[in-house]
Amino acid sequence: MSDLYWLTDEQMARMEPYFPKSHGKPLVDDRWVPSGIIFVNCNGLLWRDAPAVYGQHKTLYNRWKRWSEVGVFVWMSEGLRVKGLF
Repeated sequence: MSDLYWLTDEQMARMEPYFPKSHGKPLVDDRWVPSGIIFVNCNGLLWRDAPAVYGQHKTLYNRWKRWSEVGVFVWMSEGLRVKGLF
């Protein structure tokens, strides 16, 4: 797949305040994971079909599941909408 998706520096800067802080072991680069999550969701892929450039598919899924359970995507969408950025 040559049409990989990467968040820009500007997009990352707007989203970073909504990412949970790492406790203990450092997390995988936060640009890879949300970019991979967006790529998988926009293309209707199974997690295991995510291109390896985004990291392990299990990492993408686990982060998506954990962030979804604590409302990260809802906070992010609401925060960006209120600021007029989304």
